[in-house]
Amino acid sequence: MRRFIASESAGGIVLALAASFALVLSNSALAPLYERFVQMRVELRFGNDWLVLSKPWLLWVNDLWMAVFFFLVGLEIKREVLAGELASLKQAALPAVAALGGMVVPALIYIALNHADAVALRGWAIPTATDIAFALAVLMLLGSRVPASLKIFLTAVAIIDDLGAIVVIAAFYTAQLSLPMLLAAGGGIGLLFVLNRTGMKSIGPYAVVGLIVWVCVLKSGIHATLAGVATAMAIPLNGDERDHHRAAESEGHGASPLETAEHALHPWVAFAVLPMFAFVNAGVSLQGVSIGTLAQGIPLGIALGLVAGKAIGVFGAAWLLVRFAGARLPAGASARQFFGVCVLCGIGFTMSLFIGGLAFTGQGAAYETQVKLGVLCGSLLAGLLGTALLLSGRPAPTH
Repeated sequence: MRRFIASESAGGIVLALAASFALVLSNSALAPLYERFVQMRVELRFGNDWLVLSKPWLLWVNDLWMAVFFFLVGLEIKREVLAGELASLKQAALPAVAALGGMVVPALIYIALNHADAVALRGWAIPTATDIAFALAVLMLLGSRVPASLKIFLTAVAIIDDLGAIVVIAAFYTAQLSLPMLLAAGGGIGLLFVLNRTGMKSIGPYAVVGLIVWVCVLKSGIHATLAGVATAMAIPLNGDERDHHRAAESEGHGASPLETAEHALHPWVAFAVLPMFAFVNAGVSLQGVSIGTLAQGIPLGIALGLVAGKAIGVFGAAWLLVRFAGARLPAGASARQFFGVCVLCGIGFTMSLFIGGLAFTGQGAAYETQVKLGVLCGSLLAGLLGTALLLSGRPAPTH
């Protein structure tokens, strides 16, 4: 957990720099160069044009690079559920309920502000996301002022949040489906689990089959990043998956295939995949933007959902569990510190931009600008307010 948090927090700083650089470029004399880079056409051909993949660089990053990110997310979810902070109902209850509240309330706020606009309603899921890299980066910069238990709580909430985002993308942001490609993807996923059941420990075969599944999912109409999650679920937590990870370690088996893949991918995702995603997606021209622009339904719904909705949803759901089900706040944390972390959950940057891109595909640049403004303003404000609360809060008294 310490290694994971350290990697995510450092990556969050790089992510912030990449997003800031994109914002500066898109509002400078270099804006046309930035736009040409983002829209640069990249083409791959296989076997005498048997398969041709031709996309702008923006879509290669959002479809393929982010599939690697979702693969890592899938690995993290599987490990935490089988052998980590979510391995028991008692451990998982507080972050799970908090994460659910943190998805429902922001969505309701967005819907309330955009209920009269059918196109705008497509973005209801944008403010439901939490960016674990950014949020953990803020916590790590605060150092010992924040109890370790709050960092673990935030990590668990964000992981469950990512699982919710995966379900939302699969259920609500899917285009017309191709049955043959779906069947082919299903066959590939079946083969992945055959590899698992036969005890395959090498990551190579999983990666090859996973790439084939990615192509099939890309052509099926379901968003291609979900292939990364499906592949991750097949990676064994230990040699044969008949024992839990702790038992494998006690027998001296060392790192599992899942851990090996997770540790190998973390630096690439933290310092390449997510910064590149931020760079190609965060660029937005502020020319002509005013207070009136921010007050429109989409950016206002996103920003309020991230700042107020996340804080109310996460804290409110957790409070109900503490009040009526006997749950306890994270050890060593005061109520104000806990609320500060709940506010930090409103930093939705990466996943919010990603869902926003899916929600308004083909709707034009105006919608894209509104989404980016809402996400950037909401995430920045949530980060600042959460930091202020954490700096002003005192640790819970010890007995």
